[in-house]
Amino acid sequence: MNVREAEPQDRPAIRDVARRSLQASYSLEPKAIAGAIEEWYGEARLGEILDADDELLLVAESDQQTVGFSESSIREDGTAELRWLHVDPDYRAESYGEQLFEETRERLEDRGAPTIQGRVLADNPDGNAFYERQGLEKVGEEEVEIDGEPYVENVYAELEESGLEQLDVDGQSVYLDHNTTEQGSLAPFHVAYTDEAATDIYGYWCGKCERFANAMDSMGRIQCDSCGNDRKPSRWDAAYL
Repeated sequence: MNVREAEPQDRPAIRDVARRSLQASYSLEPKAIAGAIEEWYGEARLGEILDADDELLLVAESDQQTVGFSESSIREDGTAELRWLHVDPDYRAESYGEQLFEETRERLEDRGAPTIQGRVLADNPDGNAFYERQGLEKVGEEEVEIDGEPYVENVYAELEESGLEQLDVDGQSVYLDHNTTEQGSLAPFHVAYTDEAATDIYGYWCGKCERFANAMDSMGRIQCDSCGNDRKPSRWDAAYL
């Protein structure tokens, strides 16, 4: 199998692989699949991906035929996000998915991304199992819209044994602890530390919108200004009555 960066002439083959993969892996209506492909892999959207410096679109070939592709991006904090990895159902028994994942991870590392996150819809058990086999752990859930309908998307990440994920925030390394959370109204808040020993708290990472929330106040309240996710005060006070 040969893996290379996608080119403009690959767009029809990418859409065909995506269609076949979605049909085989997801319990989506044909209309939803057609809408998703048009939204994610239409001519204009693929052109934007190919032109963007922070995007990586790889195609996998076997006997000069496109049998899979991966779509990734590198966020501002330096974390690589593997949005989609599709393999034609006729070639899944050949371990092409694993090979494409490893090649994608290596190329993202070459671009300076130390860790990788993967995303897969919750109703795709094979896709979730795939990320677990690659050593990633589920760290959260998000809601995505496909053809106007909401779906749950699971988020997977590479973690150290301690459960810490290193992020770069304004040039500073912070360590996100996926094992230590505070329950919020919309999603958990993950504690972030300034050191790997997890002794100095940097702040709280909102699992809903993946941004840092305000620090916990004296009453134990955490508020995310971006999405409204909050943790109620842990103690009663007249200010909250």
